Amino acid sequence: MTVLSVEELVVEFHAGRGQRVHAVSGISFTVGEGETLGLVGESGCGKTSVARAIVQLPPPTSGTVRVAGRDLTGLDGRALRDARRDVQLVFQDPISSLNPRRRVFDLVAEPLAIARVRDGRRHRVGAALEAVGLPPEAADARPHQLSGGQCQRVSIARALVVEPKVVICDEPVSSLDVSVQAQILNLLEDMKDRYGVSLLFISHDLAVVKNISDRVAVMYLGKLCEVAPAEELYRSPLHPYTAALIASIPSAEGGPSRGLTGELPSPLSPPSGCRFRTRCPFAQARCAAEEPAMTELQPGHFVACHFPVR
Repeated sequence: MTVLSVEELVVEFHAGRGQRVHAVSGISFTVGEGETLGLVGESGCGKTSVARAIVQLPPPTSGTVRVAGRDLTGLDGRALRDARRDVQLVFQDPISSLNPRRRVFDLVAEPLAIARVRDGRRHRVGAALEAVGLPPEAADARPHQLSGGQCQRVSIARALVVEPKVVICDEPVSSLDVSVQAQILNLLEDMKDRYGVSLLFISHDLAVVKNISDRVAVMYLGKLCEVAPAEELYRSPLHPYTAALIASIPSAEGGPSRGLTGELPSPLSPPSGCRFRTRCPFAQARCAAEEPAMTELQPGHFVACHFPVR
């Protein structure tokens, strides 16, 4: 069953002097019930714009976002606030995403107040804090009294307290120490099983995404270039960009990594045809003239490339 469906999502921003930033350019994907979809790519490729567009912060330029079959892009006001109960967002920086003047109890209870849930509020907040491994006394603390890892646990409790169908995690461990990262990733897996939620896990760290995702979608300069089951994508990537990203993951044996060369083009004026062609070692004239379509080359393995890696 599909819980989250994103179709032809476009996000553009005004940049002055008649210019527009093409942050997201017509991407489509789905997330199934109980599934974790990893969304990976370099910084600046549009991952966070996707996350914010899904929850309508701000609404996308065009395209549709459906959560449990309900189109969020056609809603506003109270209807949108009610629909957002089904899709919650965990931000990258756990400390700055929490109001420093409020107690943890009030922070976690806020989604319940927005959803107009009055009965059992104290019990639900206590249960959410317990589920993420925080002691009862943490409810009276303020964010500055907690560590970064504890603040991220508060953020996760806040997202789960309204029992959403989808939780979007936007770089949820990138600002944390490595030892704390593992704890938060294990917590997310436990929460997925306990609450039965689906996850859209956004990160630039392919090693992290591999460990938590069922499927992985690779994004480059506002476009999706490859989508596949996690194990298959890491074992046999078909897009040259994906292959370069995987080659850049540090190995246990050490040695030089074979990463990407060149700079990410500007989203103000993306390249014609295939957007990766300016950095691709296999680019040909067709790549500049024709944008590659997303094609299923193997069961469940989709790639947008004229000359996929074999």
